[in-house]
Amino acid sequence: MSRPTTRRRAVLLAAAGSVAAAIMGCSAMAQSDAVRGTITFENGAAIPKGRVLVSLDAPGAPKTALAEAASGGDARQMTFTLPAAPAPGAEIVARLERADGWLLARGSAGYAPGTPLEITLYTVMY
Repeated sequence: MSRPTTRRRAVLLAAAGSVAAAIMGCSAMAQSDAVRGTITFENGAAIPKGRVLVSLDAPGAPKTALAEAASGGDARQMTFTLPAAPAPGAEIVARLERADGWLLARGSAGYAPGTPLEITLYTVMY
């Protein structure tokens, strides 16, 4: 025999459902804020050995690296993830540096929501 549902129980179930929906919505929003991209080297060559720094080049944005990875010199492609989505139209810059900080290659791409972010590194000429 089932017990009749009381008003208090119905309110508690509705509140629990609302909390669960809010938590799932927040986790989906947090996942969608991350931006993933790929880095390749010019002409499809292997990315030289060094450190790759990915940063945001926008007015008022700090010039700190948002993502950092090491290249062993044999990969043709690297992936990166930015912690939060930048404003549409912002420029994402990737720099390949030697261990001593000497710039070897640079590339950039404009950010557009919903499109894959692909950056090609080009050798820097001094």
